[in-house]
Amino acid sequence: MSQSHQFALSSDLISELLTGMRLRGVQYRRIKTGPEFGLSFDARPGHVYFHFLAVGSAVLRMADGSLHTISAGNAMFMPQGGAHQLISSPDAPVQDIDSFVTAPLGDTVCAVDALASSDITPSTILFYGCMEFDLGGMQGLGPLMPGLMLVDAHGQRYPGLMPILDSMKREICSGRVGFAGILARLADVVAAMIIRGWVECGCDNASGLVAALRDPRLARAILALHRQPGRDWTVAELASECHTSRSVFADRFQATIGTPPLRYATELRMRLASQWLTQDRLPIEAVAQRLGYTSQAAFSRAFKRIVGQSPGASRQMGSAVG
Repeated sequence: MSQSHQFALSSDLISELLTGMRLRGVQYRRIKTGPEFGLSFDARPGHVYFHFLAVGSAVLRMADGSLHTISAGNAMFMPQGGAHQLISSPDAPVQDIDSFVTAPLGDTVCAVDALASSDITPSTILFYGCMEFDLGGMQGLGPLMPGLMLVDAHGQRYPGLMPILDSMKREICSGRVGFAGILARLADVVAAMIIRGWVECGCDNASGLVAALRDPRLARAILALHRQPGRDWTVAELASECHTSRSVFADRFQATIGTPPLRYATELRMRLASQWLTQDRLPIEAVAQRLGYTSQAAFSRAFKRIVGQSPGASRQMGSAVG
């Protein structure tokens, strides 16, 4: 397969991933601090943290004690929602971010003034967001992502991202009319571009679904499954998509993904079903038809076998959480 064709397949798969990605319950904050500050962020499983440092510098301290020096123009993306701190120095006193008084700047953006009474102008200005992170049918990617993705303003890993971060900086610092809404939209784009860069530049020893996304011998089958989740696929049909034999395909899929092809297809259907039931509020019958089941009862049995509860119970739990 030619390099250009491999790139095309990769682009299709990444597009599939980003199309299904949803950031829900998004709340952003613009934070101003003085020369000494310490901000603590609790662990939020199932969420993602996003920070962009517009002005000044900071030290990022992760839960394991590791320290990272952050400069103006750097962004931090934390797909696992791990606990961390943003501090002016390792010995700075720390205060929980939720303990600060906020002032609304828009529907999803508010301001936090962490300046001391003696501070005339802020030494650090940053933009922070925390949101539920849903990758849709590609949810299997979530656990494979690192706890921290650092975006260096001078790095080469995320081409095209720096102008967007520069735009964020201008919006944060200018405070023009409507800047809060623009900031929130730019942050969504930044998150998508960071994930895309991670998939494109995945480590050579990447495993599981990441490796499959980058393997042209499996990419066609993965893409076909995600584009037609309701089709009653056979292993032979999936192998044909990859132009390889049934046995070679099945062995490679099992070794790379860690589960047989048809099991993966069923789990994919149930992940999509959960999303459609709890978030999109589709009727159970409609979900069953969309996923190719001949009856609602057959769908319900498959759903309970994979998810561990009935579609109705899953919907009720989603309503309670929402």
